[in-house]
Amino acid sequence: MSTDVAADTAVIKALKKMRLPQTQRNREFWLLLFACLLSGGALALVQLGALGAIDPMILFIAGALAVLVFALHIVLRIVASDADPFVVPIATLLTGLGIAMIYRIDIAKSLTGWGAYSSKQLAWTAISIALAIALVIALRNYRVLFRYTYIFGLAGIILLLLPFVPGLRVTDANADVWVSLGGFISFQPGELAKLCLAIFFAGYLVRTRESLTSVGTRFLGITWPRARELGPVIVVWLISLGIIVFQRDLGTGVLIFGMFIAMLYVATGKTSWVVIGLALVAVGVFLATQILSYVRGRFTNWLYAFDPSVVDPQGAGFQLQQGIFGLAHGGLIGTGLGLGRPQVTPLAHSDYIIPSLGEELGLVGIFAILSLYMVFISRGIRIGMAGQDDFGKLLATGLSFTIALQVFIMVGGVTRLIPLTGLTTPFLAAGGSSLVANWLIVALLLRISDGVRRQPRVVIG
Repeated sequence: MSTDVAADTAVIKALKKMRLPQTQRNREFWLLLFACLLSGGALALVQLGALGAIDPMILFIAGALAVLVFALHIVLRIVASDADPFVVPIATLLTGLGIAMIYRIDIAKSLTGWGAYSSKQLAWTAISIALAIALVIALRNYRVLFRYTYIFGLAGIILLLLPFVPGLRVTDANADVWVSLGGFISFQPGELAKLCLAIFFAGYLVRTRESLTSVGTRFLGITWPRARELGPVIVVWLISLGIIVFQRDLGTGVLIFGMFIAMLYVATGKTSWVVIGLALVAVGVFLATQILSYVRGRFTNWLYAFDPSVVDPQGAGFQLQQGIFGLAHGGLIGTGLGLGRPQVTPLAHSDYIIPSLGEELGLVGIFAILSLYMVFISRGIRIGMAGQDDFGKLLATGLSFTIALQVFIMVGGVTRLIPLTGLTTPFLAAGGSSLVANWLIVALLLRISDGVRRQPRVVIG
């Protein structure tokens, strides 16, 4: 009798343990199914609008990617059952919409086979999801990363320097950010560098938070840090300026410095660091516009985009003007997938994919996409704030802010809110290195969220 009772108790405990994770994963399953159906529907509408018929081949390939995404879902059920259920479906839907728009532009330009951007994007999507699965399986405890704080910092610096290595550098690029492996594969090591630096910043700030939060001088209602605590901020600022000057990459420089300031604010809770960071950004922008012609040119295009006496409408101002005209053409509800002319704008598949989507999906579609980003970022910040260890909190917040800042910079650039920089819109734009980095961010957030939910809660009272 006692043996039967013990067996029944063990079964009940196992069922209770499985109930909550299954609820989370079941929610993720239905959201994933919805995301895959929307992505497949977008591809079908692109074909109907641009070709008047449906080619099943591209749908079969997209279906293979859906199998990979559901493989990630199954892996999460087994090794990370408490992970956040919204992160993967949102990333899947954004990636699918990006593939649909890139495919639409390929149709307009009659690009087929491996020469089509959509073919490469499909291949990179498969690689990205596979790497995300591998990271989720391999990284059982995200706190292990804290041990290798300075190794990740060194790796980030090395990755940023790779484009200057003879034999790896792509010489015909506008910015020194690309490396080529044997002439077959080109990628931007800076995309992986931002992940390494995010881990380094999180570990470094955990170790030095007490000195950075030390009492300083209070002025204008804000407690300002002492001069000796400014060292880390100045170093990261100089590194960012070095990226802008030597690599001619304004976007990455701003992104890395902005990520550090955001994580510094979360670590210390001192508004003065944000004010100091914004002041250093203003000084850096002023120096860059005075010294670097390409930065000055971007500010000129931004301020005088529709002044033909300053900016040539058939030259430097053509891309920005056509992007804005495309958004205006889309109006409120858009022309419909496959029925616009997004290919008129240069780099419509990468830098200007937001105007491409805006033309065919309209303002409503752009707002829906931005809402997806908002939910993704809010989930990432919630993952960080729910944790009890400072490293996970800083890492999740830093990674989420990285996505947020990229979206703001790109959407603000193509809508002429701010000067345009050389970044990619996360998950949407064509680019293998960016897609890999973004899906690795997804994997890290999943691991952090699972670890946070498994942490024992301290009950007071």
